[in-house]
Amino acid sequence: MRIATWNVNSITARLPRLLAWLESSRTDVLCLQEAKIAEDQFPFDQLRDLGYEAAVHATGRWNGVAVLSRVGLQDVVKGLPGDPGYEGVQEPRAISATCGPVRVWSVYVPNGREVEHPHYAYKLQWFEALRAAVAGDAGGSRPFAVLGDYNVAPTDEDVYDPAAFEGATHVTPAERAALTSLREAGLADVVPRPLKYDHPFTYWDYRQLCFPKNRGMRIDLVYANEPFAKAVTDAYVDREERKGKGASDHAPVVVDLDVQTGL
Repeated sequence: MRIATWNVNSITARLPRLLAWLESSRTDVLCLQEAKIAEDQFPFDQLRDLGYEAAVHATGRWNGVAVLSRVGLQDVVKGLPGDPGYEGVQEPRAISATCGPVRVWSVYVPNGREVEHPHYAYKLQWFEALRAAVAGDAGGSRPFAVLGDYNVAPTDEDVYDPAAFEGATHVTPAERAALTSLREAGLADVVPRPLKYDHPFTYWDYRQLCFPKNRGMRIDLVYANEPFAKAVTDAYVDREERKGKGASDHAPVVVDLDVQTGL
């Protein structure tokens, strides 16, 4: 079984690439972030033609998440229970579903913007709500994972130059402590292998030739419970999909599992 996560940075802008990638990669379940599309405009028909059902939580603004599956899609929950909201609004940043033998969450963690910005405090509160929401599944016997754009690099090795991020979000002790707390709920970091270079970066800014120079970050993560982690046979960053015209600034993270799909 193949499960992946990808911040596609706009379904509308990336649809031809998304459909081609699904067909070539033979992914069974894909967690998407930053859909940037309203639910009633989502390409359900095109995905159905490829054999995928879709569960979507989106409003058409800059966030939005989805789960695509060709192995079943049940028990869908839209939104994060206990979501603290930002400026009175609960944004579409989380969706969960059962796909065959596994349960997954697709999450798009708030960016945080700047350390002194209210969005940073919101980010930390959102992490607390996420930990509480997934604790039950994390400790369960069913393979379970929280996949998505976490907007945090777990360690200094997960950024191309720690000095370049001094004083910025994504690397602060409080954000990394939030990741530690999430792992302590019963989840492990499934670290993918890079297809090129030494570090499995998943994001490269569009500016300043960051991708050709490999000035990246590993912020797209797969946090899995023990049954899921034990079933992993391979995990990698599909760096090739970051190349070329019209690419997202994130690459897909792909995880292969040896589980009984029932197919």
